[in-house]
Amino acid sequence: MTEFVKIEKGLGPEGRIAVVRFDRGDGINALSPEALRQLTAAARSFEDDSSTSVVVLTGSTGAFSAGFDLKDAEGRARKDMDLGNLRRHLKLGPRLTHAWHEMEQITIGAIDGFCIGGGVALAVALDFRVMGRDAHMRVPEIGLGMNMSWQSIPRMLHLIGPARTKQAVILADQRISAEEAYEWGLVEQVVDPGKAFDAAMDLARKVASQPPLSVAMTKLTVNRLAHALDDLASHMDVDQFALASLTEDHKEGVEAFLARRKPQFKGR
Repeated sequence: MTEFVKIEKGLGPEGRIAVVRFDRGDGINALSPEALRQLTAAARSFEDDSSTSVVVLTGSTGAFSAGFDLKDAEGRARKDMDLGNLRRHLKLGPRLTHAWHEMEQITIGAIDGFCIGGGVALAVALDFRVMGRDAHMRVPEIGLGMNMSWQSIPRMLHLIGPARTKQAVILADQRISAEEAYEWGLVEQVVDPGKAFDAAMDLARKVASQPPLSVAMTKLTVNRLAHALDDLASHMDVDQFALASLTEDHKEGVEAFLARRKPQFKGR
């Protein structure tokens, strides 16, 4: 099995910073089912780690992530699954973002290149995001006949409000530049190209120098207050996605994407 994720611990003040590097070595960092499993396992590996206060998640220099891997054989097999198996398989994404969202450590995303679809869902599950000035985000799911899932809609709503969330998700072809992402509140800092990781580490060192227990308890309190009702709004994500994946529009969206042509949606 190819390892897509590497973890380095013991960095920064008192060794309290860890770095999780997601790099498939292909220049796009797509989220295959196996990549989802490895990133979920990486987050869960910190559950009993009292020596780490901050975790920096970074992709490759050219891409944070291109989102779900539509060309992956396991992912493509979804079209032949019955509804029960499909629902179980579709839980890989929400399981990933939940694992990162629930981490006790402060999490910081270093975003260079592009951050698309599932990459955005993962990024908004983190506590902070630092973005290179030449990077961009995009949420293409609706343009592929799908819905934006992985419980990301409530998280985006908390960050950027209703209108911007609709704009980001519904206008599927719209690129969100780093400056727009900062203006909207999707990211907390924009830095020179190629410097996102360095800036994320600078922020991590500031957090790591604070009392670890107070930081962890504050994060938990803020998250519980801010996200108390999120499950009510997003528990149906998997079923919505499963339903959308059975439509002709989804089949057309994926085929058009793979063929590099404009899709023709018919609402069925």
